[in-house]
Amino acid sequence: MPARLALRPKPAAATVKLTAVTKGDLAGWLKRASAAQKRYAEAMGFKGGAGEVLALPGRDGRIERVLAGMPERESPDGSGLRFWTWAALPGKLPAGSYRLDPEPADANAANDVALAWGLGGYAFDRYKKAARKPAELVWPAKAARAAVTAAVRADGIARDLINTPAEDMGPAALAEACLETARELGMKAATIVGGDLLARNFPLIHAVGRAAATEPRLIDLSWGDPKHPKIAVIGKGVCFDTGGLDLKPEAGMKMMKKDMGGAAHALALARMIVEAELPVRLRVLIPAVENSVSGNSIRPLDVVKSRKGITVEIGNTDAEGRLILADAMAYAGEENPELMVDFATLTGAARVALGPDLPALYANDDALAHDLLNAGIVARDPMWLMPLWQGYRARMESKVADTSSISDGPFAGSVTAALFLQNFVPANCRWAHFDVFAWNPWNRPGRIEGAHLQGPRAVFAALSKLYPRA
Repeated sequence: MPARLALRPKPAAATVKLTAVTKGDLAGWLKRASAAQKRYAEAMGFKGGAGEVLALPGRDGRIERVLAGMPERESPDGSGLRFWTWAALPGKLPAGSYRLDPEPADANAANDVALAWGLGGYAFDRYKKAARKPAELVWPAKAARAAVTAAVRADGIARDLINTPAEDMGPAALAEACLETARELGMKAATIVGGDLLARNFPLIHAVGRAAATEPRLIDLSWGDPKHPKIAVIGKGVCFDTGGLDLKPEAGMKMMKKDMGGAAHALALARMIVEAELPVRLRVLIPAVENSVSGNSIRPLDVVKSRKGITVEIGNTDAEGRLILADAMAYAGEENPELMVDFATLTGAARVALGPDLPALYANDDALAHDLLNAGIVARDPMWLMPLWQGYRARMESKVADTSSISDGPFAGSVTAALFLQNFVPANCRWAHFDVFAWNPWNRPGRIEGAHLQGPRAVFAALSKLYPRA
């Protein structure tokens, strides 16, 4: 069990009781408390508000119980007011061991608390030792330990990848991380590198990555019984994005180490699928490149014939993620999967529309969209459905190629990017596209500034219902 899980199987000798209260039920709890505890809570001004904590001392002066203020109810939209209040506690409480008193009444509540605690215990410590150890929670009795552990571990590994700067997380390093996952989980793995991309007909991936010192590559992982339903998961792996010849300004380039966030999302989802042994045939494709500037950089208005045979005019070299995804999605489609999911830090337009918290979801199937939206609420992993508005296809026309890579104006940038990708999805394949930010820009309860996953838990929850284990 990884140390960062911040959940322990047994109480320590000095385990402290932890009681969740709201403003509404604090008075009832104090009626049952000792007179000393009631006086102490009143003296400290504890009201039971969301995020408040109060350590109650015992007769020996040590902490006997902690009261944790919670919202009156969980948010119905999946934003997780109560969930993230729980997630804040590993960093807010003094280091040590805690156990819930009373225990959650049902398995769903127990899983929610355990998952929130596990996610809240994350710290990126590759280059700098964590300031402190997180407070540990004794596993709630009704929690599904294996499922929660898998979700927390997948999240932590993916966040580590996103948080790591490009010097240590270039295309070769990202490929090695994927291969390490494959070895650990018993997945088959292969990579196609450099000139072999052209030889094997991945021209868009090669064109985007050819200018970098580290060669571009396509990472190909597979797992499961070939007789089971085929699903494909694709993740954008741009390990750093300068913008190419359409160079980004300083402010826009600064955070581009996270532009491989889609790849990390895909890997996290794959881990959960394999560890849960869902009855599917899984294919994971991650095109890994660095979008750099050199004498052989791809140029604006170059025309490249994609793997699918569609010719693409390069409208802007900073719209590179959709290009590498196009070849990977076309390749995945050749196996005729019944479901395809892709994750990509694709457009700033999605962030203008929805901000950093909500990934934009596009789907070509209403039932699939409904399943994902509902799963996002249950999994505390929300998203927002956006339209595949076919009327905007006219804005993507090119005079010299089958399509331009971008639209002819500033409107609906996330929608037109999704429409471009739809060109490379088989007509009979259900498809979901996530335009994610993959980053939390502010320190908030339970969510430290840095890498943040958006969508994998929701997709896994939906897949678990679509493909239940026998």
